Amino acid sequence: MADARRQLRSGTVVLGGMGLLAAALTACSSEPDKRCVDRDSYTLGKGYKIVADKNCTSHASTAHGGWYYGGTKKSGFVDGGSFTRPRSSGSHSGSRSGVHRGGFGGHGKSGG
Repeated sequence: MADARRQLRSGTVVLGGMGLLAAALTACSSEPDKRCVDRDSYTLGKGYKIVADKNCTSHASTAHGGWYYGGTKKSGFVDGGSFTRPRSSGSHSGSRSGVHRGGFGGHGKSGG
């Protein structure tokens, strides 16, 4: 009887761990965290006022909305982010890739 309980508990731990793993992978999606904010609403100590998404998708809106990436949201405001969309970690092209060649401080140039 004790062995059956122990086995049941270990199965619960494994299933619970898989749920946590799934939640963590979902949180690390490739889409950056973005919010629509009023570009003219910056307040020192608060940041930009978050507005409805339609203010960032429609040109006929009255607010000067813009997508704000990252940052910390608090009481309808967001601060600490940027209006520049971050590059996705999977898209490396040309000389801006994460691979650096040339040894110690080199810039890919070979001597000769």
